[in-house]
Amino acid sequence: MSDKLRVGTCWLDGCSGCHMSLLDLDDSLAVLLRRADIVFGPLVDAQEFPENVDVTIVEGAVSNQDDLRLAQVVRERSRTVVALGDCAVTSNVPSMRNGLPVRKMLERIYVEGVSERGAIPTDGVPPLLVQAVPLHNVIRVDVHVPGCPPKPGAILQVLTELLDGRKPTVGSHLRFG
Repeated sequence: MSDKLRVGTCWLDGCSGCHMSLLDLDDSLAVLLRRADIVFGPLVDAQEFPENVDVTIVEGAVSNQDDLRLAQVVRERSRTVVALGDCAVTSNVPSMRNGLPVRKMLERIYVEGVSERGAIPTDGVPPLLVQAVPLHNVIRVDVHVPGCPPKPGAILQVLTELLDGRKPTVGSHLRFG
């Protein structure tokens, strides 16, 4: 049995900039990985979110049924959940659609906005929620890390605190945008 912490990452509705910022930890990422195993996320091949995850970092807003289900599973199976970046913290850019009725928006994009005969895709496409919402609207979040994307140093500070068993205080270290 490993004494490393089990860490997961998830990418909901966002641009992946937060995951890119995580990768920008460069050599510090290798140091962190001596203390933690990544058990879920775009960097590993796991197909299902595992049980007993110590820390899960979630990027992106909750915009569709698949996002909602994954967020709920993450909360059930994680000791600590981190909302990483402005989309997860405030719903940021994904929420720009919130003033439009979902059906009308989809028709404008997929039917009216094409030169050939268009149709709203349904096969393999999760239904959109009425509104794109921040992660804390659907599950309990333990740590909020704002930024678009958060700076690698801020992510490192949060992860180091969590790996040391402390809840990070991010108020004075981070800012939105």
